[in-house]
Amino acid sequence: MSDEATSAAVAPDSYPSRVRAYAASDPDGVVVRHVAQDGAETSLTWQELDQRSDALALELREQGVGFGDRLGIAMPNSLHLVLASVAAWKLGAIPVPVRWDLPDWERARLRETVDAAVYLDESDISSIDRWIDERMAAGNDPSADLAADLAADLAADLADVVSPSLMGICSSGSTGMPKVIVINRPAVYHDVFSTPMIAMWGPVPTPQTILVVAPMYHSTGFSTLNNMLGGDRLVIMQKFDAALIVDVIERHRVSTFTATPTMLKRISDLPDIDERDLSSIEWILQGAASMPPSLVERWIELIGAERILMAYGMTEALGLTALRGDEWLEHRGSVGLPMRGTEVTILGPDGTPLPAGEVGDIYMQAPAYGGSTYLGAGALDVTDAGLATVGDMGHVDDDGYLYLADRRVDMIISGGANVFPAEVEAALIDHPAVADVVVIGLRDPEWGQRVHAIIEPKKGVEPPTFDDVVAFAKARLAAYKVPKTVEIVDIIPRSAATKVNRGALVAERDS
Repeated sequence: MSDEATSAAVAPDSYPSRVRAYAASDPDGVVVRHVAQDGAETSLTWQELDQRSDALALELREQGVGFGDRLGIAMPNSLHLVLASVAAWKLGAIPVPVRWDLPDWERARLRETVDAAVYLDESDISSIDRWIDERMAAGNDPSADLAADLAADLAADLADVVSPSLMGICSSGSTGMPKVIVINRPAVYHDVFSTPMIAMWGPVPTPQTILVVAPMYHSTGFSTLNNMLGGDRLVIMQKFDAALIVDVIERHRVSTFTATPTMLKRISDLPDIDERDLSSIEWILQGAASMPPSLVERWIELIGAERILMAYGMTEALGLTALRGDEWLEHRGSVGLPMRGTEVTILGPDGTPLPAGEVGDIYMQAPAYGGSTYLGAGALDVTDAGLATVGDMGHVDDDGYLYLADRRVDMIISGGANVFPAEVEAALIDHPAVADVVVIGLRDPEWGQRVHAIIEPKKGVEPPTFDDVVAFAKARLAAYKVPKTVEIVDIIPRSAATKVNRGALVAERDS
């Protein structure tokens, strides 16, 4: 079936109706693949996704998942996570992917906040297979059974069931206290959220083959399911592995992927990356933090400026800014212009708007995104005009391009001057002996806080000395931003999403 015919056969409707329509129009088309850490692959066709999610939905319904309930899914990237999410939507429930690699005490606290009707974790994977297989045994029709149950309970056909939220995402935020960010947008398909973002700059071939390199407990990874419902194919990595990712790009002719700067650096640092075939990549999206200039330039060498998109947004769905690599060359360091109806305002401590060039709190709103609701700790700071902030700081230039400084909570006040860790990290990451770096503020009797650099050296080279780091920093930063202390570690602890808990790093050293 042609791409045009497939698209026409699927009307913008509920998430369950999208799955069922694709299963009817392209039953044998492989829609999602999973790549294990050892490189082994498994997959689902549209028909398998539809039928197996029906069977799982029946089981979850028996276990107590109903319309509007939350389904906790604490699993590594897997086909089971995809099936559980689709099953939740078919019941009108809200899938909430949960970080699965936490210590028991922290997972328990997060689980209490999620308050799910049913909570699935890694130990349930074999049970999920068994539940599905039993309901798909000879003589059973899970789709018919589920349709009958929903018609009786909700007086609605499966295609008419719409979850009140397409997802909930867990976060500990800057406070360390758990919260669940529930997106205030129902699980109804809209092509604006599956159209390739780079299509705002020009046409891009579809359907795409999207490589999912981020953990799906993070919105970056989980939101690719919306692209799947738009007809794109997903290739999901169980875990980030730079070398394996390049193998998969070549094998499956990957069109696009979204990654953090840390991920992109690890890929570009591969010794043979310049000889690898990246020609299938139409575009990549970078988010989560500003890209160090040297890293942008490296990826421009690898795939070209017009194929790099840098964006700024947040799980709270307040809006979006973005720019392409060739624009970045004219606005170096920027994360772009407001997109899709987003309004951006920079406010000072007293709540008044700041002029171009002055750093303040970033406030945004975008009605199309729907916003979000917090469960658990925290609340958004919202102005009377409806703009909200998550605590990020930055400024805009005269052309309206946004530049990030850092999170207010991470800002270091040293000797009365404001130091943004991200700026120091961007300078130090270019040191030839530095593989990774995190900058934090530690208590200091003279300075109040001192700038402290935690450095993971590159393998096979001599770690940089304190004098090396200071000299390197002084050539790139104002004197007050230069680290006053340096610490060399074997590895910087990052989550699967490559995020680092600065608060924990500070607590370990200030205790």
